[in-house]
Amino acid sequence: MADTKTEAPKASKMEELLSSSDQPMLPKVNDVVKANVISVSSNEAHLDIDGLTTGVVRGRELTDESGTYSNLKVGDIVEATVLEMENENGEMELSFRQAGHQKAWDSLDKLMKEGNVVGVTVTEANKGGLMVQVGRIDGFLPVSQLTVEHYPRVEGGEKSKILEKLTQFIGQELKVKIIDVDEADSKLIVSEKAAWEEKQQEKISEYTVGDIIEGRVTGVVDFGAFIEFGKNLEGLVHISELAWQRIDDPRDYIKVGDMVKARIISIDGSKISLSIKALKEDPWKNALERYHVGQVIRGRVIKMNHFGVFVELDEDIHGLAHISELSDRRISDPSEIVKMGEPYKFKILSIEPENHRLGLSMKAVNASAKAAKKPDEGAPEPDQTPEQTSESQTSVEEAPQA
Repeated sequence: MADTKTEAPKASKMEELLSSSDQPMLPKVNDVVKANVISVSSNEAHLDIDGLTTGVVRGRELTDESGTYSNLKVGDIVEATVLEMENENGEMELSFRQAGHQKAWDSLDKLMKEGNVVGVTVTEANKGGLMVQVGRIDGFLPVSQLTVEHYPRVEGGEKSKILEKLTQFIGQELKVKIIDVDEADSKLIVSEKAAWEEKQQEKISEYTVGDIIEGRVTGVVDFGAFIEFGKNLEGLVHISELAWQRIDDPRDYIKVGDMVKARIISIDGSKISLSIKALKEDPWKNALERYHVGQVIRGRVIKMNHFGVFVELDEDIHGLAHISELSDRRISDPSEIVKMGEPYKFKILSIEPENHRLGLSMKAVNASAKAAKKPDEGAPEPDQTPEQTSESQTSVEEAPQA
């Protein structure tokens, strides 16, 4: 019986290369190789890999996040990642996309570490900030990282109005610094404020805490007012720094366009805090010269809340009459006894100039009136309580001033 010989399958070109001891080591899957472009078309590029073999980059693998290979020409030296050792055509399958992805993120990490300022294009807006592109990588610019010039100042923080203001930046280029890079989570965070701070440091260095500036009010919000001064610098006067007296709404005290003077009370990076009241002497320092415990004064009700009323004694000194000190009967709301804007007489129960606190009582005035005149008299009409007296202090548990 004749021997039957089984013919071994013919080795592929790649296998022949791999088995040849005379050839240099071929790259492996996931290696990044340098290669020479030997042909380019709209949907693929052929590369020569050190004369060992040819590779092809095609389809979506041609897209390079770093943008390095967006205009390929024959003869260009490129880098590509090995996807397969051999495809259906016997060529090595390569990717610009994977190699470019790594290069792009490495470049972003370098920019962040070096603190470079880069230009980005705004592509979208949402209620939290702006979507931007750094090269071909999508990033995010939070509202909190916008400069004071671009920050959306919206009364009440209404989100729809904030979004409306942010949408105006779509298509614009902004200068930013990269502040967070995380390739694993594809997270890229940028800051316009950080880039602006660097540019502003030289201007800010001309000022120190304690300096008095003069500028124009550029914005008034619930928590204070923005003042522009010097060489396009801007500082914030917090509502508590507008005046010594109580202010509920800054708009009642200051308007956009007003020219004002203020003192610099802190500088933190590009954040400048200002005070208008610091330019005036604290009126509470000599409050004891004008007012004393037991004194009956005439004051106007300027605010009511659940625990009492705030009373204006003069332009700068305000006091609190606790709800328990408005009447000798139990009441659930101060409006049962007093009206907003009306003047009444109150007895001073306590004065704490260092804490800017002054306690008042209408009940004590009424008690004196009943004892001296009409025991059956009810709640007082405005300005119908007795004149000044120096009776002893009545104790009261005050609610904290707002």
